[in-house]
Amino acid sequence: MKKILNYFLIGILAFIPVYVIGQIVFFVNDRFTDLVKVVYGYNDNYIMTFIIFVISFSLFSYIGYRVRMGKSSIISAIDAIIEVIPFLNTVYRVTKKLVNMASGHEQTEAREVVYIEYPKEGLWVPAYVTNKAKDMYILFVPTSPNPTSGFTVIVHESKVIKSAMDIEQATSFIISVGVDYDRVEEATKLPK
Repeated sequence: MKKILNYFLIGILAFIPVYVIGQIVFFVNDRFTDLVKVVYGYNDNYIMTFIIFVISFSLFSYIGYRVRMGKSSIISAIDAIIEVIPFLNTVYRVTKKLVNMASGHEQTEAREVVYIEYPKEGLWVPAYVTNKAKDMYILFVPTSPNPTSGFTVIVHESKVIKSAMDIEQATSFIISVGVDYDRVEEATKLPK
């Protein structure tokens, strides 16, 4: 069951770039409202709602399985179509990289969490390492309580202190506004 749920989540993550492109092309609500009306049009008929749910769950799980095992032909076809469309291909490619970074899918290096001094010396915040260029770190510094908002900075490796936290622990720390923090010994070792 855990593998099936994992495949389901991978399938959904694989479709996030497609969703972003859909939002741009269909101007947010116009087309997705029609889809919601189709599903919710059957809300009086629980059997039909259940069937639609099972089909959707199965489809995303299958796509997640195919993406995890190699390449999904559905995602490959969508990639090929969007690749030839100016502007949308850039948005799609960047969104796909962000999703892959967040999910760890197709990631060759381990994802890291580091501390940097911000907004002034002596104040430390966690940041996600998104890329490295020689001795420079490209970091995403999330904001509390929403870790999807924040800013990107480029800093020298000498300005970074590595953390033992993984991405999930750092995200939990940020969402909980510091309540969920089990790295007290790490905090006491940060320079003052």
